[in-house]
Amino acid sequence: MISVMVVDDHPIWRDGVARDLTENGFDVRATAPDATAAVRIATAVRPDVVLMDINLGGTSGVDATREITMALPDTRVLVLSASGEHTDVLEAVKAGASGYLVKSASARELVEAVERTAEGDPVFTPGLAGLVLGEYRRMADTPDDGAPPPRLTDRETDVLRLVAKGLTSRQIAERLVLSHRTVENHVQSTLRKLQLHNRVELARYAIEHGLDADEG
Repeated sequence: MISVMVVDDHPIWRDGVARDLTENGFDVRATAPDATAAVRIATAVRPDVVLMDINLGGTSGVDATREITMALPDTRVLVLSASGEHTDVLEAVKAGASGYLVKSASARELVEAVERTAEGDPVFTPGLAGLVLGEYRRMADTPDDGAPPPRLTDRETDVLRLVAKGLTSRQIAERLVLSHRTVENHVQSTLRKLQLHNRVELARYAIEHGLDADEG
């Protein structure tokens, strides 16, 4: 059972989302009304996924996302916000969010998004994934410090290339004729080697190193 925490400053919305997730088989371990409580409670209950609003009254969901992902590397943050502003999306991803969903999403879309986030897939409302990858391509034009990249195995490189193309673990497993668990092991190994936190950051790394291009 996937454990979830819901963070939102509107009680009716927060309780409604928690109820919907519970009815769909999730273990809703806690809710929180602001960033300070979110960090404190998440550290205590250690959910698989935190559903995080961006604007939390006088506090910031971006700040909470950054603190939670740093303190709990196994917990993934999925932003669920009324804002689809590009700056909000990019700031959330830079803070460590694994995905970004706007509140106009249907209940079914939310359930699927939480499931995919728990599996480690980056999940974005249609149109926002392109925005994030576009920003990473722009950032890839910035020169690095010249340090040699960590050595990846051929299979890790294959998996990384498909992650950058937006494939899920199951799709990668089918493409490479591997088990889902083997793909996940390669992803986790690559994350450790590159000292990254999630698949969005993996996609950025792949773009910066030209691995998102089709092989000749």
